[in-house]
Amino acid sequence: MQKIAVVTGASSGIGEATARRLAAEGFHVVAAARRADRLAALVKEIGPAATAVECDVTSDASVAGLAAEVAGLGGPVTVLVNNAGGAKGLDQVATGSVEDWQWMYDVNVLGTLRVTKALLPALEASGAGSIVTVGSTAAFVVYEGGGGYAAAKHAQGALVGTLRLEIVGRPVRVIEIDPGMVRTDEFALKRFGGDQAAADKVYEGVAEPLVADDIADLITFAVTRPQHVNIDRLVVRPIAQAAQHKVHREK
Repeated sequence: MQKIAVVTGASSGIGEATARRLAAEGFHVVAAARRADRLAALVKEIGPAATAVECDVTSDASVAGLAAEVAGLGGPVTVLVNNAGGAKGLDQVATGSVEDWQWMYDVNVLGTLRVTKALLPALEASGAGSIVTVGSTAAFVVYEGGGGYAAAKHAQGALVGTLRLEIVGRPVRVIEIDPGMVRTDEFALKRFGGDQAAADKVYEGVAEPLVADDIADLITFAVTRPQHVNIDRLVVRPIAQAAQHKVHREK
């Protein structure tokens, strides 16, 4: 039977690009996200090799519904891409919005926990599972104004590393992809509350930031290696970004 790949946050950006890539590689893709209209359009584009499931990773009941939908497809679940996540604001710690920090922790960390718990039994039962979590270079570097997001991504990275230790010997790979500057339609826009000018400034002067398909390509590469090959952590930045704080911008 066709192998199943589940991708969260599939309604835009990296998740959407990953769904297309995995479908092209022969997986039946379960595209999961909150926005049902965008999922429907994506699945219509991909065709019968995709299923849309409306899912909010911050809800236990919604994630349980996702797991039930996946189980109902009847095929082996071999890939989970924990991509749902995001950032809100650039508050300094002294003035940090508890509400924004709580949202970032819930979607990035607890969302990853919920979906991983729900699908791990099926991934293990397949005999050749892979869990890919899309983190960030913020998982190991801090920067001014990024405390909330960096804290959440540090915690997500700790979850991934701990999981790898805890399930060693079981047939499930645990992979972390940590991108630097990736220009998508929505990430920075959401971070700045819909302020397009502020979002555009993040990438100002950077001729070639990474794009969603660059990360989707790496995710697809990781899950299509021989099963004994585990890419623990892959850090990827555009050539213009030497470090979090060191970006070449053309004048």
